[in-house]
Amino acid sequence: MRALTVDLARAGSLSLTELPDPVPGPEELLVEGVAIGICGTDREIVRGEFGTGGTLVIGHESLGRVISGPGFEPGSLVAGVVRRPDPVPCAACARGEFDDCRNGRYTERGITGIDGYGSTLWTVPAAYAVGVGSSTGVLVEPASVVVKAWERLDRLALFPFDSVLVTGAGPIGLLAALIGVQRGLDVHVFDLASSGPKPDLVESLGATYHRELPDHRVVIEATGAPKLVAQLLGRDLVCLTGVPSTEVVPVDLGQANRDMVLRNGIVFGTVNANVRHYQEASAVLERADDAWLSAMITRRVPLESYAEAFEQRPGDVKVVLELG
Repeated sequence: MRALTVDLARAGSLSLTELPDPVPGPEELLVEGVAIGICGTDREIVRGEFGTGGTLVIGHESLGRVISGPGFEPGSLVAGVVRRPDPVPCAACARGEFDDCRNGRYTERGITGIDGYGSTLWTVPAAYAVGVGSSTGVLVEPASVVVKAWERLDRLALFPFDSVLVTGAGPIGLLAALIGVQRGLDVHVFDLASSGPKPDLVESLGATYHRELPDHRVVIEATGAPKLVAQLLGRDLVCLTGVPSTEVVPVDLGQANRDMVLRNGIVFGTVNANVRHYQEASAVLERADDAWLSAMITRRVPLESYAEAFEQRPGDVKVVLELG
């Protein structure tokens, strides 16, 4: 099989490599790799800035076609769950909530400790595979992240709300907005782009696009921009999904503390997802307009040109690397 491998200790080591075909275990699927989505984490891994585990097959946003295995018909499309519980296990992993692992000993396909899905063949335990309906199923992994974010918002909200602000119109922000629209909420999206696909994607979704930060009580933050996060600390309920840079930003913590206490504010972070989040994410995509989801994928790159998929180009929203 052909696989995209990277030496996590060496920047710029991404290469297309011939590896032995995988042999599935009795509870595993053998899957033909169809595509992987490329995100900021993948680019950080290629630059040698993130991930652990020596030489690794990259790719955590997966789409594949089942060849054989239990629970799925041959030819059906699936996505693989990224995280696996730690072997100790911690209190969260022991009750099946491995996406909330507390001791950091989890592993993640294509990121930490185990090979990812960036190969022309891969295996996955059937319990960690989720069926998808079409080629836009490659968006299931990022959609699962925001399904989890919405699940947490539901648990933590101290008041009913009928509108939400999403900051950032990248894949995570757009998928968060999609779920808000599906819930019947008044959805507002803040981003700095004045042209390109982002404003059109937001408006065709039925949400409102802003280039100046509006005032909303409930916010899903999807940029990871420290200056923006600092501005949001006084809101009522803020979910942080973006992973920030190490930029130092001056913040009046006393004022932020005062605002949060007096407003009974809640700020929380979330990342990764469990199997149930992937299953709900697949349902979210099934309910969505497939043409709108396809428009989110602004570049599809063939495997032979794999290096181009890891470039960040103007106008990119979601880049997909086609494996077949």
